Amino acid sequence: MISDRAGYYLLDLARECIRYFLETGKHKVKPEMYPLELDEDLGVFVTLNKKSNLRGCIGYAEPIKPAIDATMEVALAAAFNDPRFPQVTEEEFENLDFEVTVLTKPEIIEVAHYQQYLDEIEIGRDGLIIQKGYARGLLLPQVAVENAFTTEEFLEHTCMKAGISADSWMDASCDVYKFQGQIFK
Repeated sequence: MISDRAGYYLLDLARECIRYFLETGKHKVKPEMYPLELDEDLGVFVTLNKKSNLRGCIGYAEPIKPAIDATMEVALAAAFNDPRFPQVTEEEFENLDFEVTVLTKPEIIEVAHYQQYLDEIEIGRDGLIIQKGYARGLLLPQVAVENAFTTEEFLEHTCMKAGISADSWMDASCDVYKFQGQIFK
């Protein structure tokens, strides 16, 4: 994964990208100087909270672009393009708490029987992606902890995030992936 220095750099950068857009209506130019490890392709999510309530969360589960570029892009998306929320305003900006989660590459969990998922997933360490056909849902590792989910509840809520029935994780046609995340806030 990345160093703490690089992680907190991404956290500051996410905040600055949103602030700059609110002030100018323009996208911030990628800095010339930054920790070089952020050139690595990594999955990244930016989460915005307001008074301990989710205010926006967008990211890339897969490592499809350099972490620095992904962070700049998803910071703006979390603030202005999360379909669950209105756009962030200048007035509320200072009341936002920022979180950047850098992800490992998702790995499919191979099981002979769905009950084995309960032994393969560790609450607090693993995030989940559940995919059935075209439906796909993702929950970050911290979601299970923040909501005191059991492993079964975590699987169910990830299914619901995908828009499929809560018990779909028990279906052999459903793929379950896990990943880990470094959280900076």
